[in-house]
Amino acid sequence: MLEFRIEKITNLASIDLTLLMKESNENGFRFTERLVNDFRNGKNTFNQRGEGLYGVFNDKGVIIAIGGINIDPFANDPQIGRIRRVYVLKEYRRKGIGRFLINKILFDARRTFKEVVLHTETVDADQFYTSLGFSKSTCYQNSTHHIKLKLFM
Repeated sequence: MLEFRIEKITNLASIDLTLLMKESNENGFRFTERLVNDFRNGKNTFNQRGEGLYGVFNDKGVIIAIGGINIDPFANDPQIGRIRRVYVLKEYRRKGIGRFLINKILFDARRTFKEVVLHTETVDADQFYTSLGFSKSTCYQNSTHHIKLKLFM
């Protein structure tokens, strides 16, 4: 059985994202590149109250998935979080890695957010997020899905 660990990333520069960026760019998803650029220039460092960036690493210490949560910049409510920049290497999809990552993000988010939204454009991602309990909804600007959380303090 494969073993994985998840950790909160505070210094993105210390993580080798070459493989994630290469594969995601080849598949037309530029958001890992934007993640790195925004982190470097300080635009989004996932450091506000309740925010976090997470990486999933395989047993060799290689990052195989990434994703984070921010205060939703469109909602004008600090209790609405937004899932951002989620990517799982193709080789590790359908093995529970994405579920592991999103469940950790949502577990930690319960301390701050009452609801979490996200935006996706693919059928596979839609099916993935609805399988985790998200509802399809455009009730928040620039979002396609949301889930209500019970605050946990």
